[in-house]
Amino acid sequence: MAMLKYLIEKEFKQFIRNSFLPRLALMFPIMTMFIFPWVATMDITGINVVIVDTDHSVTSRRLIDKISSSTYFSLYDIKGSYDDAIKDINYGKADIILEIPCNFEKDIVNRTGAIVGISANSVDGTKGGLGANYLTAIVSDFALELSADVGAVNKPLLGISVQNHYNPTLNYHFFMIPAIMIILIIMMCGFLPALNIVSEKEIGTIEQINVTPVGKLAFITAKLIPYWVMGTAVFSLCLIIAQILYGLYPAGSYFTIYVGVLMFVLVMSGFGLLISNYSETMQQSMFLMFFFIMIFMLMSGLFTPVSSMPGWAQWVATFVPPRYIIDIMRGVYLKGSSFSDLWTDFAALGGFALFFNVWAILGYRKRN
Repeated sequence: MAMLKYLIEKEFKQFIRNSFLPRLALMFPIMTMFIFPWVATMDITGINVVIVDTDHSVTSRRLIDKISSSTYFSLYDIKGSYDDAIKDINYGKADIILEIPCNFEKDIVNRTGAIVGISANSVDGTKGGLGANYLTAIVSDFALELSADVGAVNKPLLGISVQNHYNPTLNYHFFMIPAIMIILIIMMCGFLPALNIVSEKEIGTIEQINVTPVGKLAFITAKLIPYWVMGTAVFSLCLIIAQILYGLYPAGSYFTIYVGVLMFVLVMSGFGLLISNYSETMQQSMFLMFFFIMIFMLMSGLFTPVSSMPGWAQWVATFVPPRYIIDIMRGVYLKGSSFSDLWTDFAALGGFALFFNVWAILGYRKRN
């Protein structure tokens, strides 16, 4: 225990003496929490719409005003022909076209039915699809208003009441912020341990450790503990920022969250040291971590639900540790889930933590 104490003290002193790492550990989570939730969003707003109005009637003007007053759309221009409007799509100035035909008002008054055309730029399929759906909903609502004006609406036989559970305001920040906290832990507790042993190999201090009676267990444990402390501190800082800046409080227990985070810190620090054991240079270690972090971020359900992936990808995602902590974070934050609801995720994290840390200890080769 005395030897372990001195080794841990060495690790903390070595970290503090570095002029860059302490600043990185403080500023990186702060800047990420201040900026990333605003840009990592699936909320589609500010869609530039071009309207082709070939009717030039009072009714078409009402429809244009209704669209321009929507928070989802920004009226870019009103054109006289479809060919002029499609040029704005091709040049990237507009995202969607609404075409109002001739005799639009006349067909509505005569109740013969008027058809409007919607053309969406679907290079970005999500933006194009949602934009078309939003615009369709606005036009449908406008059609109901016109029907009411001419007395063509009967009392509906069926009413629909929509309830949004767990995130009633549909705020995408509340969905992304718990996952962003996990990204920070991956970066801080995965990258830094991955570079730790490799840096000592490159500067030669590892050779001095190898000729001492320090055992593998004490050496690796001393390497891990500082990152456990650092990961917990970084997460606590993110937790405070989320509460102050975004008003995001967990619906469940803080204790449940911290147990899951501590287990994930063990997973990532053990994984980082494992990479460090088998890397000879800093470049090797960094490339390996980049490779795995890309897999972790893309296949963990961070941006895309795992259930929406192909069958083979869902099978691969079973072996991606961040998948389980993201489920825990979102479950506790948004649903108020408890240990009993998330026991499979906790069991998976416990298995990964044991596997990576034992492998890191056994995989370290002490050469005397």
